[in-house]
Amino acid sequence: MSEKVVHLHKSTEPAAEPVIVTTLTVVPEPAPAAPVPLWIRSGRAVKTVVTHETTKTTARAVARHTLYVAGGARIAAKRTWDGRTASRYERMFRAAEAAGNHEMASEWEERGQHFREARHRRRMDLLHSPVDAAKGVAVGAGMGIGSLIALGVVMAVATKDVTHVVTPLMATVEFINLLISIVQVVWGPALAIGPFLALLALWAVGSKQQAAPAWALPDNVRSSEGEPITPSIVVKAMRDLGVPALRNAIKEMGDAGASMLGPIRIAGCGVEVDVSLPSGVATNEVQGKRRKLAENLTRHEHEVFITIPEAARTVRLWIADSGALDEPIGPSPLVTDTTVTANYKTGKAPWGQDLRGDAAELSLYQRHLLITGRSNQGKTAALRSLALWLALDPSVQFWIADLKGVGDWSMFNGIADVLIEGPSDGHVIQATEMVEDAEREMNRRIQERLADPHVKFPPLIVNVDEAQKAFMCPSVDEQRRPYGGSKATSRYFMAVRSIHNQGRAVDVLMWQGTQDPTDQNLPKMVREGAHTRASLVLGSESQAKMALGDKAVEDGAAPHMLRQGLDKGTLVVASDGIDMPTGQSSITVRTHFIDDEPAMEIADRARALRDGVTTLHAVERGEDRDPLADIFTVVGDAERSHTQDILKRLGIFDEDAYGDWSFIDLKRVLESAGVEPYKSHGRMVVRRDDVARALADRDTDGSASASQ
Repeated sequence: MSEKVVHLHKSTEPAAEPVIVTTLTVVPEPAPAAPVPLWIRSGRAVKTVVTHETTKTTARAVARHTLYVAGGARIAAKRTWDGRTASRYERMFRAAEAAGNHEMASEWEERGQHFREARHRRRMDLLHSPVDAAKGVAVGAGMGIGSLIALGVVMAVATKDVTHVVTPLMATVEFINLLISIVQVVWGPALAIGPFLALLALWAVGSKQQAAPAWALPDNVRSSEGEPITPSIVVKAMRDLGVPALRNAIKEMGDAGASMLGPIRIAGCGVEVDVSLPSGVATNEVQGKRRKLAENLTRHEHEVFITIPEAARTVRLWIADSGALDEPIGPSPLVTDTTVTANYKTGKAPWGQDLRGDAAELSLYQRHLLITGRSNQGKTAALRSLALWLALDPSVQFWIADLKGVGDWSMFNGIADVLIEGPSDGHVIQATEMVEDAEREMNRRIQERLADPHVKFPPLIVNVDEAQKAFMCPSVDEQRRPYGGSKATSRYFMAVRSIHNQGRAVDVLMWQGTQDPTDQNLPKMVREGAHTRASLVLGSESQAKMALGDKAVEDGAAPHMLRQGLDKGTLVVASDGIDMPTGQSSITVRTHFIDDEPAMEIADRARALRDGVTTLHAVERGEDRDPLADIFTVVGDAERSHTQDILKRLGIFDEDAYGDWSFIDLKRVLESAGVEPYKSHGRMVVRRDDVARALADRDTDGSASASQ
């Protein structure tokens, strides 16, 4: 019984007597829902049963064991065929011939000929065997009966009973009759059980060889651990790539594709094999099937690398042991060995390990450097580890701009001549002016080289981390020239381009670290100017080509295939400064990670090798300067400094005031203050104490004059 809702409404019309009018509104009951048809409920139940995990497991088990029998029959038939024909010898002969091993090919051909001769003799013997068998049976039967009768005669003589003459013969007849009775009893059940025993034998062969598709195998067999890489697995994986020309060529090969493969070599935490492709199959067709090839090899996509070696129409596969790339590599030699030293010209920085497990060492001599990748993937750590190694060579100078500004490069205080740290446009402007100062230093060195071809210069590393901020900076100077951008008036872009063009010749080198390369934040002319280009994980193939160049990516470099967050510190490197297999244009390196605390310890060792470097933390402009005080500032804690270094640091400190200074200007200021530069080892130097004494005397004289 449902309730009825009654609504009461008062009338608003005036009346002589107040009358209340009520209206009853009955709300109808909702109609009952239509029943679900039986066939729909049955269909849902069937779907639940069919898609249940138990049903899937049972169906897979039934299919697996059925296919074991079919696979066992196929294997048994192949073994029988190989045993009764010369196909095995033909297959091995063709494989040896394809591999160019003519001696082995001749040996297999000879073995095959011996097999055919022996088979011919057996077949000829079969033509005479029925007659020989009949003769043998007749002779054997006669000799057997005669022996039995002779035995009976002996028994009769011994027992003096003539009936014993036939006793052995009758016993033999009764034994044969017993055997016939046993066969009659067993024959029927044997005929019934025989087929089942044959099926069981075939199932055992198929089960042992796992002769069933991967989807039907049990979970422990289909686990992600992967299986050892063998020639048959590689050939099958190539055959099933979905390239028709490759599949047909393998089917037509007498050796089932074995001649395609070179030796499978152990290479670090995996194996390496060269695959010679048949005519009509291009290397890029295989490269484009990387994921499918990895899955055919029971590996993940990131565990298979396809590169193009020097040999024509050949791909080189590097296949990792399952899960091996997720294991960390060891610490850097810079951390474990405190005696490690660096040499800018002849040494190589210990950067990490390649996929083969060999040490990956990079030469930095006269090479501009570019490292790019997505944020928080190890770009700064990879760049900093190179700088820490090079800092152990005291002849190398550093000008560093860290446009992230969170202290990643703070350990270079006291090592770098310039260290700018901060993310603002003001810091970008300072970084731009630092690079322009490096350009001027480069031009000065070039002029000195023209005057004296034998003059040597200390290496100068101009390092800008997060350089994309410089290219994207919207600020402009007083002449309306932009600091960022990639136009002919863009200050940072033009300074970097100039250093890329000529800096290498006088050891002024540009290092840059950037994020997510595009044409806007990493112009083509800048990225193409780097001799060493390295990339962490990227988002697309087009970005990979920006980072490494078209050639490296077309030859198999694939930073866009690395895994975000899982492959931190893994770089794809294109450079002639790192050893790589002949014919390859890139190599994958898993870099050593050096944390902040060990980085500080390495920096302390580098500082101990240097003679008190004063680090400037800002490039100051447009102020009234006190030249003598500024000289004292740039000299820093060093006991003495070369006049050439003082001029260079003054130019960095304030380009407007000191950018055009020469040695004559410096000497004038020093001599007016009573400081005399002098020669040491053929170079003019200035003592710090002399400058400090001159400042103190000047301040004392100024105070005395003021008091008078």
